[in-house]
Amino acid sequence: MHLEVLRYNTTSDSTLGVLFINGQFTCYSVEDTWHFEKVAGETRIPAGTYEVRLRNEGGLTKKYAGKYPSMHRGMLWLQGVPGFQWVYIHVGNTAKASEGCILVGLDPNSAVESDAFVGSSGNAYKMIYPPIADAIESGEGVQITVRDYA
Repeated sequence: MHLEVLRYNTTSDSTLGVLFINGQFTCYSVEDTWHFEKVAGETRIPAGTYEVRLRNEGGLTKKYAGKYPSMHRGMLWLQGVPGFQWVYIHVGNTAKASEGCILVGLDPNSAVESDAFVGSSGNAYKMIYPPIADAIESGEGVQITVRDYA
């Protein structure tokens, strides 16, 4: 399975993108903004291609197991991101909840000068999580490519 995030709008605080699964538009994304030098908890990951695995440890894993008990099998965890350690695809509405991760949602704002926002984040996550987790667990493998257009 191949995921792709196309970043199309960057402000001083955040970045909006679109997420495709196997070439099909699926939802929007929001991340931190770009910084020349990494600012912990405030910088988006570098563009590139990364393997996605399930992570079954840590506080966020426990939180999501409680929040999504019928579907959660581990966090969607991006591997080998230079300068970053625990990068996930998860729920959240603004870059303030990102801390370097990719947040998903169904309803974006235009984010001209300030924080981008994606609404219906939980619904987007419930839509994308099962097929991605299935592909990882079946051994199909999942990669995500992140591209900058803004």
